[in-house]
Amino acid sequence: QVQLGESGGGLVQAGGSLRLSCAASGRTFSNYPMGWFRQAPGKEREFVAVISANGAHTYYTDSVKGRFTISRDNAKNTVYLQMNSLKPEDTAVYYCAAGPTYTSTWPLVRSYEYNYWGQGTQVTVSS
Repeated sequence: QVQLGESGGGLVQAGGSLRLSCAASGRTFSNYPMGWFRQAPGKEREFVAVISANGAHTYYTDSVKGRFTISRDNAKNTVYLQMNSLKPEDTAVYYCAAGPTYTSTWPLVRSYEYNYWGQGTQVTVSS
């Protein structure tokens, strides 16, 4: 079992930045690829970014490439999402998720590929 908790959301003006954090507890964090998803009101949950278990590989959805950066600190059991140049369309609840251990699947972009989820943190970007 892995417990995940997001923080760092808030209200920011367009063009601003936020850094989301996701702290993990439970089983060995460094075994899990970690992903970020988001869900806007009235829309389905969508993939944002994923980082491999050892942090060597990352993958982003096209709409955030060049603006968002996913990273992890396995010593702190934490994954981050640095979000720059935010746009109103980035407004959503952001969730972190832990994927399966020792998987050869890459990238993990489907929500059903993830086993554990945090409760989410709200990000609101005003125009």
